[in-house]
Amino acid sequence: MPLQRFTVLDLTRVRSGPLAVRQLADWGANVIKIEAPEAVDSSKGMGGERDGSDFQNTHRNKRSITLNLKRPEGRELFYALVAQADVVVENYRPDVKERLGIDYDSLRAENKRIVLASISGFGQFGPYARRPGFDQIAQGMGGLMSVTGLPGQGPVRAGIPVADLSTGLYAAIGILIALLEREASDEGQWVHTSLLEAQIAMMDFQATRWLIDKERPGQAGNNHPTSIPAGLFRARDGVLNLAGGGESIWRRICSALELGDVADRPEFSSEELRSKNRDALNAILQERFIQEPVGHWVRLLNQAGVPCGPVYGVDEMFSDPQVDALDMCLRVQHKRLGALDLLRSPVSLSRGTRRAEPTPERGEHTDAVLKELGVPSEKIAALRAQNVI
Repeated sequence: MPLQRFTVLDLTRVRSGPLAVRQLADWGANVIKIEAPEAVDSSKGMGGERDGSDFQNTHRNKRSITLNLKRPEGRELFYALVAQADVVVENYRPDVKERLGIDYDSLRAENKRIVLASISGFGQFGPYARRPGFDQIAQGMGGLMSVTGLPGQGPVRAGIPVADLSTGLYAAIGILIALLEREASDEGQWVHTSLLEAQIAMMDFQATRWLIDKERPGQAGNNHPTSIPAGLFRARDGVLNLAGGGESIWRRICSALELGDVADRPEFSSEELRSKNRDALNAILQERFIQEPVGHWVRLLNQAGVPCGPVYGVDEMFSDPQVDALDMCLRVQHKRLGALDLLRSPVSLSRGTRRAEPTPERGEHTDAVLKELGVPSEKIAALRAQNVI
């Protein structure tokens, strides 16, 4: 597999960190998920029930060992793993990793080629560095909630954990960059990002509207903030999602809808004027769209080269023939839970093979991994009796 030569030690929990590691695990990295022994921490932990759909989707393609990092014997075993690993990923608060002895300087002392990836709520320095961070807080402080929702509605949280997910992806990109740079320098380095940084980066053009133009973006609802016409329209049997913008697509819309006279009206003659008169334009389009079902408009407008589509619930989404053709499900066979359909990686490689292994039980691979380190069976039994593993 593409990443099978890399060993990754996974100390993460909840979502952003585990998702970052999953990007590597899906493509074959030898991921060792390190969890506390059940005798030390019997709670389900953060990230939901182990048998739940979320946990099973997030932690697939990993091996699991138990290790008590608060005990010196546990840290000794961890350092032995670090000496043979390529990457360590953690998402503790910045001060916690220093107390546990898993900061970059400590890890580098064991292996100068190690890449440490750290994910936090607010960054590794600054006045908020030690604050606990969660997706919803980052959505609010990172500007997303201020531009989400209907005008005048007030801040609205996005329907998925955008900050968590994007942070995980940015962290995975950073890890891969560091591994590529290591080929030239023969040294690892410390990669770090945060929910706040990632959420701000995800604001992209909305953020630069302020940075460059000093224009404060607001809520646009289902309208696109800068592209017109775009938004949701009621059709005879449901909702049509239209994404028009630019002069050529505007002309195609008018031609497909047989609204040639509308295209030539002075108040709609430029994108700036269409934006200024958005409500009047949307009312004209709505009057036309209500006359036919969604499927009719999707076929007609796509044939005309106009981006549009239906609005699906999740169940309808998986029934769409294009989604079916893309095969977005990853089937795994769990020894207790049976066959599970998870979400596959959205990346495809012409020669790359994805891994499809279920999420492991806690500590399922402890003995195997420690034996790979050369720890004899009697020592493993003693460590287990001492609640080190």
